[in-house]
Amino acid sequence: MDNATQKYAALKLENQLCFPLYAAAREVTGLYTPILSELGITYTQYIAFMVLWEKDGITVGELGKKLFLDTGTLTPMLKKLEAQGYIDRKRSEEDERVVKIFVTKKGFELREKCLDIPAKVGKCASLSKLSREDAATLYRILYGILKED
Repeated sequence: MDNATQKYAALKLENQLCFPLYAAAREVTGLYTPILSELGITYTQYIAFMVLWEKDGITVGELGKKLFLDTGTLTPMLKKLEAQGYIDRKRSEEDERVVKIFVTKKGFELREKCLDIPAKVGKCASLSKLSREDAATLYRILYGILKED
């Protein structure tokens, strides 16, 4: 490898770990799009619901931490879900600066409609390329990257 090639090797797309992570994430979330669009929700709304269905009454801050999203991203999405009747946002009685999110009856009805989504997406070709062991390893590695120090 000559000096010029070596000098710019770090800038080659094929040498970037971030690129296959980005591309794979886009491909996987893209698998959800046609399924979720039938329900009228986005992937980000879907993952927010997963957290909310598990822990109703969570604060906006806790939700952001779980999803690795800031309030600037969450607030407009939550306003839209509230306008659609899926959630209620209420200020905490202990601290008015804190907003809690509660799933409405309509929001819990949506959960029933989402029950088959993991199986549908899991059957998609892109995810079936991985063995169960490789998927478990990838899961562990990705959460290792996201883990806070």
